[in-house]
Amino acid sequence: MKTLATLLIGMSLVAVAQPRRERVVLGEAHVDGAADHDRIVVTAARGEYRAIQFRVENSAIDFDRVVVHFGNGTSERIALRHKIRAGEETRVVDLPGDRRVIESIEFWYARGNWRNPERPKVVAFGFR
Repeated sequence: MKTLATLLIGMSLVAVAQPRRERVVLGEAHVDGAADHDRIVVTAARGEYRAIQFRVENSAIDFDRVVVHFGNGTSERIALRHKIRAGEETRVVDLPGDRRVIESIEFWYARGNWRNPERPKVVAFGFR
């Protein structure tokens, strides 16, 4: 019984020790044609972020590349799985260095499913 209580207390401390990341919507973009290039502009007023994530809605998106532009003038190319299906999210991608202001996120992508008439949408999230 004493071992069970110790185990439960230890597990609760591990749960408390995990930092909670606040997920904030940074913006969204739609794939309009066969191949598309979009930029989501993020204002500095939204704050600084440590990581980003993307969710695909309506129809699949075939990503070519994603580049995050920071407020200090630097950029970072983000490696994503080539095709993300509707309803799926990418993994949380940690950004290098300390928290930084995201100026914009550029996408080069195409529709991943031409049989679906809905325009694919990508939603970008930032984690503080």
